[in-house]
Amino acid sequence: MMRKHTRLIGWVVAVLVILAFCQLGRWQLQRMHEKQALLDQQLPARAQTLSLAQAQAAPVQLRWVEDHGHFLPGTVLLDNQTREGRAGIKVYQPFRSDGGAVVLVDLGWLPMPGDRTLPAIVPRDGPAQVAGLLAPPPASGLVLGPAFTATPQPGVWLANRMPPDDVASTLALPAGSLHGPVLRLDPALPGGYARDLELLPNTLPPSRHLGYAVQWFGLALTVLIVALVLEWRRRRPARPLLP
Repeated sequence: MMRKHTRLIGWVVAVLVILAFCQLGRWQLQRMHEKQALLDQQLPARAQTLSLAQAQAAPVQLRWVEDHGHFLPGTVLLDNQTREGRAGIKVYQPFRSDGGAVVLVDLGWLPMPGDRTLPAIVPRDGPAQVAGLLAPPPASGLVLGPAFTATPQPGVWLANRMPPDDVASTLALPAGSLHGPVLRLDPALPGGYARDLELLPNTLPPSRHLGYAVQWFGLALTVLIVALVLEWRRRRPARPLLP
């Protein structure tokens, strides 16, 4: 009776582990498809230029934006952003188009020194012509502590994540004025800092997600094979003793 009970527990554990590994594999495949779909939007987005208001009113996907307006006060420095293997920050400043649409503009990347002394930031001001890709914001890294921390420089905040409503509140913008996507400023435009139109900074490419999915499914298959082998050995009749 005890042996039968032990076998049942073993199979329950094996099935739970297999299901967990399969779920992790499915999640990796889902992330692969999501990121590949984002990459597939990049070329079609460049084929049509929209104003900021038009892009924000359209269904959420990559949009190429060209518009005129002016930069608003306040700067957000998104922490834990890497570029070419170096740690640093992304610099964001709100922009309001002449049509009244508001967006956070990605002005580029700056390195963070080892002592984590923030570099001096020179905010943009006055009228400006902007162009770039309206795209999801970069990954925010670990979510620890408050989203925003004041810096010694007035009007500049260090952030470890950028929820739109929290950004609007911190920068004294009207509630609901900011949407999730940010404007990745065209690297060909003057001003700002080191930047590009890389869509998946600080995150894994689709191929890596596929590789991890294969690993998780492989582990699930391994657990199943081990469980079946153990079950076969238990059921195998004992060999008779030789005289």
